[in-house]
Amino acid sequence: MTSIILSIALGLLFAAAALVLVRVYLGPTNLDRALSLDVLIVIVTGIIATQILRIDDVGALPIMVVFSLTGFVGSLSVARFMARREDES
Repeated sequence: MTSIILSIALGLLFAAAALVLVRVYLGPTNLDRALSLDVLIVIVTGIIATQILRIDDVGALPIMVVFSLTGFVGSLSVARFMARREDES
């Protein structure tokens, strides 16, 4: 039963990732694209976490942590860049 639920969760996460990729492609501004990529990082982290639960192996846990931290630093960088850009305008 748990395997079925995790498989459904993975399917929904992949569907969400596909929709976010469409948003990255169609986003009218660069800020929309950056926000979409942040959401994609969260979705990929969820996919990795679901796979860890499904396989019952914590070998991918460091990859998930590094991926999450990279996404966080990227979000901060984009926010600082946009703040500087608004100050210059």
